Amino acid sequence: MPRTGLVELNAVVAVASHRSFRAAATELGMSPSALSHAIAALEQRMGVRLFNRTTRSVSLTEAGEQFLAKVGPALREIAEAIDATNVFRDSPAGTLRLNMSEGAARQLLTPIVLEFMRRYPQMHVDLVTQGRLVDIVAEGFDAGIRLAEAVPQDMIAIPCGPEQRYAVVGSPVYFDSHARPKTPGDLVAHECIRGRLPSGAMLKWEFEKRGEQMVVDVKGALTLDHYELWIEAAREGAGLAYVNEWSVSHEISSGRLIRVLEDWTPPFPGLSLYYPGHRHVPAGLRAFIGIIREAVSRR
Repeated sequence: MPRTGLVELNAVVAVASHRSFRAAATELGMSPSALSHAIAALEQRMGVRLFNRTTRSVSLTEAGEQFLAKVGPALREIAEAIDATNVFRDSPAGTLRLNMSEGAARQLLTPIVLEFMRRYPQMHVDLVTQGRLVDIVAEGFDAGIRLAEAVPQDMIAIPCGPEQRYAVVGSPVYFDSHARPKTPGDLVAHECIRGRLPSGAMLKWEFEKRGEQMVVDVKGALTLDHYELWIEAAREGAGLAYVNEWSVSHEISSGRLIRVLEDWTPPFPGLSLYYPGHRHVPAGLRAFIGIIREAVSRR
C-alpha cells in the first residue's frame, strides 16, 4: 500500500475535530473538494471507512476512532518537533491563529498584532473575530483574546490591556430635552438604546458605587445588536447607550457625546490572551506573548 502523507493524516484530525469538511478545509487552507478527495483516497487505500457522512453531519466510525487515537498524539509530537526547530531560526515562522471579539481586535490590531508582524515578517496572522465565545482548541486556534472575566478557568491567561470601564452616553441634542440622570434609577425615565449580545441575551446595564450594586432593566423603542450601531444611534439623539469607554473616548472628548453616571461605572479587568496549558506553546505564540508583555510594561 502506498505511504500515507502528513496532509492526509492532518485532514483526518481536522475533520474529526470540526465534524465538518468545510470548517476543516478552512483550517488547512484546502478546498472542501480537495479535502474530501484526500480522505476518500486514504479510506480506499486502507480498505475501511473512517467517517460516517450524511448531508447534515460527519462522525467517526469505530475504525476511525481507533485510528485517530493512535494518529492524533503522533501528529502532535511531529508538530511540536517541527516547531521546536524555530529556536534555531533568526525569527519564528508559520501561522498564528487568533480568535477574539471585534472590540478586542480594534484595540489590539495596531499596537500588538501589526507590531508583531513588523517584528516577525515570516509569521502570518489569521485573526478571526467572533462575538460569541468559542472553544479555541476544538476550533483550531492557537490562542484567544477576551475580557478577563470571560476567559475559561482551565486556560492560562495573560493580561494584554489596561482596566476598562463602561460608559453611559447621550448626544447634546438628546440632553437638550432630557435631564441628566443622577443615579441609575433615573434611567427608567429615559429612552435607552437596548443592546442584544451575540448569544441572543440582552446587555445588562450594571452599576456600582461604594459597594452598592444595581442592574437596571432599561426601556427603549430601539434594540440593536452591534456596539457601533449603539454609538451611532446615541450620536443621532435616539437615546442613551451603555458601551465600553474606549469605544467612545473620542466622541466624549470632542463633545459629540456626553457621559453621565460616571461615578457609577468603576473599572474592571481588561483583555487577556489565553491558551491551553497542557499543549506545547508554538514559537510564534511565545513571540506574540512577548510583544504583549512589552506593551503592558510600558503602560
